[in-house]
Amino acid sequence: MIITCNCGEKKFTLPDNSIPVSGRLVQCGFCGLKWKQFPVGEVKNTQTVSRPQKIVSKPQPVQQKIEKPKKVKRTAPKKPREISLYSPEYLAKKHGIKINDTQTEKKISKKESRKVSFGFYSSLLVFIFFVITLSRILYFSQEFIITMVPSSEYYLNYFFESIRNIFEIWKNLITNY
Repeated sequence: MIITCNCGEKKFTLPDNSIPVSGRLVQCGFCGLKWKQFPVGEVKNTQTVSRPQKIVSKPQPVQQKIEKPKKVKRTAPKKPREISLYSPEYLAKKHGIKINDTQTEKKISKKESRKVSFGFYSSLLVFIFFVITLSRILYFSQEFIITMVPSSEYYLNYFFESIRNIFEIWKNLITNY
């Protein structure tokens, strides 16, 4: 028996007894389409007839049901593990590794919990505070430093001029926007 896929591109040869009268679900090996195939209405003469008979049969239309692809069911997301992969209980149960240093880990974690982080912005504020303090100390002791080290006058003037320029830029930015 030769059957043709519903896409019309492939034909397949099957043994005659492979499809029962009630039909069978078949799938195209080329496009993957599934349908229910019924036997093709073919007449076979297995016995010889002594007298000729006129056989009139109407060809039965082949009914092919096209089955739509089934929707894939979504599976539920996996549950998170109740036990950590690195916990001593899991390591002992799964891999036979025993860890006896749990008390020292607890002591370390208590010390770490007491540790206070200073943070980026806090350190930035401290840095700005020290720069302002240093510049004020230099400003008030400028005359004394120049009398002790006369060559530092040029550098101190340049430093304070730069500070004035920075303040002027910030002042213009704030007033304009």
